[in-house]
Amino acid sequence: QVQLVESGGGLVQPGGSLRLSCSASGSIFRINAMGWYRQAPGKQRELVAAITRGGSTNYADSVKGRFTISRDNAKNTVYLQMNSLKSEDTAVYYCNADLQTALWDTLRTYWGQGTQVTVSS
Repeated sequence: QVQLVESGGGLVQPGGSLRLSCSASGSIFRINAMGWYRQAPGKQRELVAAITRGGSTNYADSVKGRFTISRDNAKNTVYLQMNSLKSEDTAVYYCNADLQTALWDTLRTYWGQGTQVTVSS
């Protein structure tokens, strides 16, 4: 069984910063790509940022230059540093991981439960 647990969300003023963390635990053989998505009320879930096991990254245009994704492979953890936050960044943020639970297992995508980020004065 695999669990992804996010932390670090909360209420922050416009222009402020937050750092989200997501740790994967359980029966894990290997994690490939990890990523952060977000979903605002009434909108579809969208990719925020993703990172490969080797450290290659990609970002949504709306967060380039403000957000930074990183990971610690030894800890099975992915981070999202969010700076210069705007009201439009308000959403539930979800992490995901493409992983195998064993050498013979297929690659599957697992999701965390989400953490609320609210940017408001």
